[in-house]
Amino acid sequence: MVKAVIFTDFDGTVTLQDSNDYLTDKYGFGPEVRRVIFEGVLAGTTDFRDGFTRMIDSVTTPLPESLAILQENIQLDPGFKETYEWAQANGVPVVVVSSGMEPIIRALLTKLLGADAVANIDIVANAVDLDENQKMKVVYRDESGHGHDKSRSIDVYKREFEAKQAPGESRPTYFYCGDGISDLSAAKECDLLFAKRGKDLVTFCKRQNVPFHEFDSFKDILGCMKQVMAGEKTVKELMEN
Repeated sequence: MVKAVIFTDFDGTVTLQDSNDYLTDKYGFGPEVRRVIFEGVLAGTTDFRDGFTRMIDSVTTPLPESLAILQENIQLDPGFKETYEWAQANGVPVVVVSSGMEPIIRALLTKLLGADAVANIDIVANAVDLDENQKMKVVYRDESGHGHDKSRSIDVYKREFEAKQAPGESRPTYFYCGDGISDLSAAKECDLLFAKRGKDLVTFCKRQNVPFHEFDSFKDILGCMKQVMAGEKTVKELMEN
């Protein structure tokens, strides 16, 4: 019986830096243009899909070089490894639900966490096409303005987990961890939403009156999940803090 599921964003949540922002800022059109795009997404005047396409199209480095750069510069959140190990020990699936690109996520997780661990983590993200110069083009998962509507992916997993329940069993507790504008479609889909302090997801949740629990690292998230699983605190109590 699965008692809980951890859904998490990747860039800026599992990692300390956002790999797509890093490439755009250093090898694309730069942070000023990117911030204008993000402000438009938060305001509802720009689709995430359109903004992300512009970002990645501006990156001039080929994928192999981009992967090498990111593997040297992107760091793992200091609490994620412990969270992953706790999840494995307690039968809690970990699902990365990302609006980034699967090859980059898989390469970074393999470098930061190890190939054996990555084999135990589902990665649901966009694909990549390469031109003759190995320049990246994003292949989106769906037709939505998000490019990858995370709420749809989460719903698929929820149905699969609940279909395996025995009669009378309580459904799993669903956790979601995120930080930014790509998490807007997922923000209302789980029982307990963790939003990273000082980031765009917090701003969105406050504007839309979406309950959330603010976190600084996965160490905070793990402590809260342990409290919920042990019955020491309810989801509602944590959402109010």
